[in-house]
Amino acid sequence: MSRRMFLKGAAVAGAATLAAPALGQTAQVRWRMATSWPKSLDTIYGSAAALGERVSQITEGRFQIQVFAGGEIVPPLAVFDAVSNGTVEMGHTLSSYFFGKNSAYAFDGGLPFGLNTRQQQAWMVDGGGAAMMRELFGKSNIVPFPVGNVGVQMGGWYRKEINTVEDLQGLKIRIGGLGGSIFRRLGAVPQQIPAGDIYPSLERGTIDAAEWIGPYDDEKLGFGRVARFYYTPGWFDGAAQITSYVNAAKWAELPKPFQAAFEAAANEQVMQMMATYDRRNPDALKRLVASGVQLRAFPRPVLEACYRATVAQCDELATQNPDFARIYTAWKTFHDDQNLWFRVAENTLDQFRYSTQGWGRS
Repeated sequence: MSRRMFLKGAAVAGAATLAAPALGQTAQVRWRMATSWPKSLDTIYGSAAALGERVSQITEGRFQIQVFAGGEIVPPLAVFDAVSNGTVEMGHTLSSYFFGKNSAYAFDGGLPFGLNTRQQQAWMVDGGGAAMMRELFGKSNIVPFPVGNVGVQMGGWYRKEINTVEDLQGLKIRIGGLGGSIFRRLGAVPQQIPAGDIYPSLERGTIDAAEWIGPYDDEKLGFGRVARFYYTPGWFDGAAQITSYVNAAKWAELPKPFQAAFEAAANEQVMQMMATYDRRNPDALKRLVASGVQLRAFPRPVLEACYRATVAQCDELATQNPDFARIYTAWKTFHDDQNLWFRVAENTLDQFRYSTQGWGRS
């Protein structure tokens, strides 16, 4: 090769090398994010807005995301389809809502009696969960990104006390996803209702009970005014992971620096959302109890019946859905290993700490 040809080739290669970062510096990208949340929830909707703001900040305004509350651009429960078919570039939602499309989506939102928040994050980041979710959602032209977790939820609001499994018979409860199918196995009548419609449904008596998230958000939505009994724990949502769906074609078109900015901002919101709920829920719970809300724990026989129904339902789904079966096999091994470790270390220390009367008091 002549020196002239070599220099010409080197110049082309150098230009190509410079082109990638230059693209990120000059490109202007505008996306729309459809969420499943009302603007009144400064936690979960606020996290979606913060995600967009952070992406803009990192890219110095060259990548901007306009955020829409549920119903503003598409209905709250239509986010999946809107992203999949390219109506919007991205969404912000809970995958459990779309259990009816593919039962394996439950692993993204979190299984009843499944991994806790830290374990779910470990499964996604270092346990193979993210790769399995990318493969699963890729069939619908979606690239999923964890963008938060609300932690273990409360067990919901009820007009009457739940003392036995029989009390679930005929109970009309707002709950979707895999948790709803468990309630159905136990004789309840689950209904999937968007956040903004829960209060009027409880007030009119259209439903007898409803679960949402936890004290801080539940207080904002006013459920304690129309249902007296507040149950714990939310066995059906031990780690409700919030996910951002990105249209696969739009993601592929996005300059690499912008992809990196989005992933960084998404990871920040995972940490921020968990911290926000952990900080705000205790004070909200105290206010709710002070206002007259009756805090109750599900009796152990009820929890045991729910657990048995959950295992039976998951085993049944594994025989019906190859996607569910494939993920379930790996997930169970990870689940059991995590429980072994947490039982040895985390739980042992936590149980002692919780048995004290407060810092410095035994």
